[in-house]
Amino acid sequence: MTDGTFPGGRPRILVLSFSPIHRDPRVLRQIQFFSQFADVLSCGYGAAPEGVVEHIEIPIEFKPWRPDFKSAAALLAARFYERLYFDSDRVKHVLRNIPAGSMDVIVANDALAVPAAVALRPRKGIHADLHEYAPRQGEDKLQWRLLVAPFMDWACRKYVTKADSVSTVAKGIAEEYARVYGIAEPSVVPNAAWYQPTLAPTPVGAPLRLVHTGVAGRGRKIEVMLDAVARANELQPGTATLDLFLVAGEQSYIDELTVKADAVADGAVNVLPPVSFSQIVPLLHGYDIGIFLCPPSTFNLLHALPNKLFEFVQARLGILIGPSPEMVQVVEKHDLGWVANGFDAESSARLLIGLTPEQVAAKKRASDKAAESLSAENAASIWIAAVEKLISSR
Repeated sequence: MTDGTFPGGRPRILVLSFSPIHRDPRVLRQIQFFSQFADVLSCGYGAAPEGVVEHIEIPIEFKPWRPDFKSAAALLAARFYERLYFDSDRVKHVLRNIPAGSMDVIVANDALAVPAAVALRPRKGIHADLHEYAPRQGEDKLQWRLLVAPFMDWACRKYVTKADSVSTVAKGIAEEYARVYGIAEPSVVPNAAWYQPTLAPTPVGAPLRLVHTGVAGRGRKIEVMLDAVARANELQPGTATLDLFLVAGEQSYIDELTVKADAVADGAVNVLPPVSFSQIVPLLHGYDIGIFLCPPSTFNLLHALPNKLFEFVQARLGILIGPSPEMVQVVEKHDLGWVANGFDAESSARLLIGLTPEQVAAKKRASDKAAESLSAENAASIWIAAVEKLISSR
């Protein structure tokens, strides 16, 4: 890659993410927005995303912190975090291929990208975008809590605190970063979807057409949503159908859910293959209600404010959720749908059998009304303001 300034005098922004950027929706949105006023370079796994002037690809074989798990575990156990991090192939590749001081601003995605960003010494500063609360990301696994959580804490305490500005995905997560690490409370940029101005609410079907999309992780207890629709149809035949478009997390879990769905009477529940990111909202548009019951089994799930909530809005659906505080704020503020009393199947089943077509149509109209204000374009103004402030500084 070249050093110096780009023709035209536009600032240079590096978007750094240890992820396959070409299929990371949040990072792709950053690139699209920042490229309006800067030359954007990206660094991450996989092919170059659209909209960048240059891409520094990290070889996928560099993803492990060490070629063998035992050596990584030993360094984690000994708390030799600087050595583990800066001697890793992935970080050495980044530092070899991007000259220190050659960027104006670095947008570091997630806590573990920030130490590399600090080492690259951008001229104007670092914006850290934290997609989850990193120190509790894998807290449902004992080994993760013992070995990886302190590593994440090191990254946050020593490096994220050096970032010039910070954003994250939900208010509760922002408050926890501020409380634990003394970071001036991060701004909140939710995982909003692109505005779809041409979509309008579709007529309400009978039975009601429910849909869920997302990663098939056991911690999410997707079977509860399946059971809720099955139970609603037991209480009142013909109440609803449910289509589940699941991204492979654990294939064995998807297989179990498929068997369970096949056992529901009248083919009311179906487990279907996922679609590409660009197809999600058009696919959802044919349904009536987007459903997401998210048991708060971890801190990050407690504060979940997921892509799918905003995709439901852009698809002009009514929304059925459990009492997840971040989602409740959005749904209630805009009158988008219904909050079940709990995360159990019976609560949602009882709610579903009481819905009328007129009530569902009203919620679909509310999504239509809120679609522009809950869009990615609107949310991104916070990122843009933070990065432009850095560019104009010093």
